[in-house]
Amino acid sequence: MKWLAALALLAAPGLAHAQAYQCRAPSGPVTLPQVERDGPVRESRVTGYTLALSWSPEFCRFRDDEPRHARQCSGQAGRFAFIVHGLWPESGPGRWPQWCPTRRQPSGAEVRASLCMTPDFALLARQWEKHGSCMTRDPDAYLQVTRILWNSLRWPDFDRLSRRAGLTAGAIRETFANANPYWDAEDVGLVVNERGWLRELRLCYGADFMPTACDRQRYGPGDEEEVRIWRGL
Repeated sequence: MKWLAALALLAAPGLAHAQAYQCRAPSGPVTLPQVERDGPVRESRVTGYTLALSWSPEFCRFRDDEPRHARQCSGQAGRFAFIVHGLWPESGPGRWPQWCPTRRQPSGAEVRASLCMTPDFALLARQWEKHGSCMTRDPDAYLQVTRILWNSLRWPDFDRLSRRAGLTAGAIRETFANANPYWDAEDVGLVVNERGWLRELRLCYGADFMPTACDRQRYGPGDEEEVRIWRGL
């Protein structure tokens, strides 16, 4: 695919690896679980993408002893900072295709290569079937594109950032954009919980996979709103 080769030129391999400390992929065969569709099929023209990145310390804050999330949260497979929640096609503000018909599954090799980016088999399976199936018929290409985008990112020190007094959503956006030459602060959406703790970054892309300004729905809290970042224990 020409667009896959073009994306590869943007990637800087290894930059995102700092988000997974001592990550270990399983040595044996890997397969994804079955996923049940929980919403309607929507097939529509893709006009852009969102790369949703979950802040793992916050996600695992009350889940570190849950078997369902053991790979991501127990520490046995490594320690994680940001992980890829998913790469989502968009069809305009508040509209997105989903659950496009497919019977294909990613290969074991591509799943294994993605487990330090998304350390959850069920999440990988769901993201392909709900979102990736509306981008491409090739599940391996979906994971490859997601990893290319992931590996193209440069990461500021979020541990240090979390200690800043009066930290705001705008400061988080500016810090990320300053570390990534193709990005502007307006291209970076945030999701925070009801207590003001950072849950996710939502990075907004155009149809050409270049950063673009987020719409209001994906942008999240205003720049002046205070945000806290949980570092874990």
